[in-house]
Amino acid sequence: MARICPLFSGSKGNSYYIGASGSGILIDAGRSAKQLEGALSSYNIDVGAVKAIFVTHEHSDHIQGLRVFASRHNIRVYATAETLGALERLGAVNEKVSCAEIGGSGTEAANMLIKPFATSHDCAGSVGYTIETADGAKISIATDTGVITEEIHDAIIGSDAVIIESNHDVGMLMNGIYPYQLKRRILSDSGHLSNDACSELLPELVESGATRLILAHLSRENNMPMIAEGSAIYELSRNGMKRDRDFTLMVAPPEPSGECVLI
Repeated sequence: MARICPLFSGSKGNSYYIGASGSGILIDAGRSAKQLEGALSSYNIDVGAVKAIFVTHEHSDHIQGLRVFASRHNIRVYATAETLGALERLGAVNEKVSCAEIGGSGTEAANMLIKPFATSHDCAGSVGYTIETADGAKISIATDTGVITEEIHDAIIGSDAVIIESNHDVGMLMNGIYPYQLKRRILSDSGHLSNDACSELLPELVESGATRLILAHLSRENNMPMIAEGSAIYELSRNGMKRDRDFTLMVAPPEPSGECVLI
């Protein structure tokens, strides 16, 4: 049985452990190596269980601890060719870090098959991932995208569990302190997914088999867990779906909570 453990989620850093207790992967490494090690320990996961790190894109809240953590523990890093180039330019990887390009057919790590799909974000070659476990479960992660494209939709439909961005409440963002240009960036098709856009997709995900939903990458300034959760529950309920009968729902916390989702 696999588990999803949100180590960190949000504007201060993002990282998820996916796998069994003895073998798994990290999606992103957006906090310091020391913080990542502490987070894994809080979930009783040995660092040696991490067999690979899959990077979604090069923004700092996804790669802050990548170079030190990967080199310290001799963990291979996978990303698209465009993202690997950006990581090299930023100094987020160096000759001490083993890197490999991930193609469309994916790669195997920790007894799982990990495949990328393109997301819509203002960076180089950003992707989400689907993870197929040894016992046939499918887990998808789709964050840092301004819109659900056809490619994203087709990749994540049919998943058993989905980690999906619910970044901001549009009203909070528009009435908040961010400068106009930053608001435009977040709201654009290459920005971040709003609560409403996320919630709109959830009933279809549940209908296609997703019994585990995780709302991720919430903005500290422009969202609140209760608002994101309320938006999701409202839309699912409106479509006749009941929590803890048809699905479970977690709002990924910004810091380690010790709570994992079992698949």
